[in-house]
Amino acid sequence: MSSIPEGWSYGPWHDGPDPLKAPADLRDALDEIGRDVMNGSSPRSALEELLRRGTRNTQGLDDLSRRLWERRREIERRHNLDGTLRDVQRLLNEALEAERHDLFPNPSDDARFREAQLDALPSGTAAAVRELANYDWQSSQAREKYEEIRELLGRELLGSRFEGMKEALQQTTPEDVEAINEMLTDLNALLAAHAQGRSEVPELFEEFMAKHGEFFPENPQNVEELIDVLAQRAAAAQRMMNSMTAEQRAELMELSQQAFGSPQLAQQLAQLDAQLQSLRPGEDWSGSERMSGEDPLGLAEGARAMSDLAELDALAEQLAQSYPGARLEDIDLDALTRQLGDEATVDARRLSELERQLRDQGLIERAPDGSLRLSPKALRQLGQTALADVLRAARGSGERDAANAGAAGELSGSTRQWEFGDTQPWDVPRTVRNAVLRTAHVGGGGVKLDVADVEIAETEHRARAAVALLVDTSWSMVQEGRWLPMKRTALALHQLISTRYRNDALQLITFGRYAGVVELPELIGMEGAWEQGTNAHHALLLAGRHLRRHPDAQPVVLMVTDGEPTAHLEPDGTAEFSYPPEPATLRKTIFEVDRLAKLGATLTVFRLGDDPRLNAFVDLLARRSGGRVLAPDPDGLGAAVVGDYLRTRRKL
Repeated sequence: MSSIPEGWSYGPWHDGPDPLKAPADLRDALDEIGRDVMNGSSPRSALEELLRRGTRNTQGLDDLSRRLWERRREIERRHNLDGTLRDVQRLLNEALEAERHDLFPNPSDDARFREAQLDALPSGTAAAVRELANYDWQSSQAREKYEEIRELLGRELLGSRFEGMKEALQQTTPEDVEAINEMLTDLNALLAAHAQGRSEVPELFEEFMAKHGEFFPENPQNVEELIDVLAQRAAAAQRMMNSMTAEQRAELMELSQQAFGSPQLAQQLAQLDAQLQSLRPGEDWSGSERMSGEDPLGLAEGARAMSDLAELDALAEQLAQSYPGARLEDIDLDALTRQLGDEATVDARRLSELERQLRDQGLIERAPDGSLRLSPKALRQLGQTALADVLRAARGSGERDAANAGAAGELSGSTRQWEFGDTQPWDVPRTVRNAVLRTAHVGGGGVKLDVADVEIAETEHRARAAVALLVDTSWSMVQEGRWLPMKRTALALHQLISTRYRNDALQLITFGRYAGVVELPELIGMEGAWEQGTNAHHALLLAGRHLRRHPDAQPVVLMVTDGEPTAHLEPDGTAEFSYPPEPATLRKTIFEVDRLAKLGATLTVFRLGDDPRLNAFVDLLARRSGGRVLAPDPDGLGAAVVGDYLRTRRKL
């Protein structure tokens, strides 16, 4: 086994997305977004929903947020904030017990007097500690316990304001206390100079850090960063105090005067807190938390818990993405790692990368009105997926997924990259050119073909068809779950014609109370609306106009509907609605069908639902036009429409 070269080390990858990880599956993500958009969501809402749900391999924002709130509840339910008071009370009891133990065998009056002093101590912990400040301890063990109280208070007070200070002061000497007091004095002077706007503040900061930098592991680079670090910690300490009972706060404030046996420390910290609150009023100085657990926290650990809770709240806001201009790049990944671990950070990075790639690759673009929409590139990809699904279903019913652009095999003049299953001839010049360009930067060895270089020459039909796809957009289509299948059907047919039958002229026509000609992006983004009326008359009228504009093409009309006609167009352009349908509505609708039949149009009606009146009417239309009626279920609608179109095309 070879050894690792000197100077090399291996460890987890933390610097950005994993370079060995498979790229984000944009096609799956786009399919999810497209499905939501076709169901009526805006592209922005669909993207947000995808990020909230996550993907097959990545937790979404909702799951990450849930874990954040679970961690928050765990902190609140596990801990309480009286740890320092409990520790002081325990040390005080141990000191008094040791002192009484040494006084008991002593028969002198002095010993009895000292016992009386101890018996007369106030009941409150803070008051008793204050009373014993000048007591001449007879027991060395009791004296050590009392000094331990002072050191504990000093460490807790400093640890609640300075990260890591409590751990760094396990063995405190008088010199350490003097150095701390000197640091606090210099720090308050620096902040006062900054508040006054004095020009020499940068120099004062450099001098301060050179002298006291060991107290600040965060390594701030200027006075503003120093203030940010201190203010966040001080605000957390203040929120911790706010979360205590009034009695607990009073006890701790009195005890703080005994920290390290130096009232100067508490005074310096009070001055520091006041300056920080003035310099950073935007910090949360008045908040509080309800800590109801059994595990006691000291002042330092309590302040850290408050900082964690604030960090969890900030992360929850970042994950919610509910503020203007929100991006996943806003998420503090270091904070997320601290709170939820590396796996959560990996998921957040993947989601951020997915969002970035959807934008960078032009799948989502901004419309002139500022709203987001699916780009033409995205619609093509959605169309490819929809068409592939439809053709798979068609193969299951006897149709074959032909990769040819046209059965006649006439060259269209265009090429495309080879895909598995293609049978068209190679475009040799473009294939060789691609190989040359790809390998030009490699010296020697000549040009080598790769499968990625291959382009094929597309062919097309010479015969043309004029196709009108009429889709029902009445409210019943939404209500009965037929809205999405209808849109996917239009998307698949549009993709088939635009890529394989480019000479065919397709027009998409929607009909509710009124009918209208729409482009594919408009249809895909259309939202369902409550509107009474199924105006097949108007839709057939528009279809006839489309067919007449292409007299050299074979006319094909495909109508998708789930209801009998209940509206028709009056001469003045208004829609007349009636249910049950008026005879005039049925008469006008049949009249347009007869006009289409005179043009030689092939009419196929795709009936959704089993309404007897609808069945009778569409059968009548089929007999009048020489067409036919198909009754697919919603999932099979696309295969039925595309299959019928291909059947008609094969006759040309």
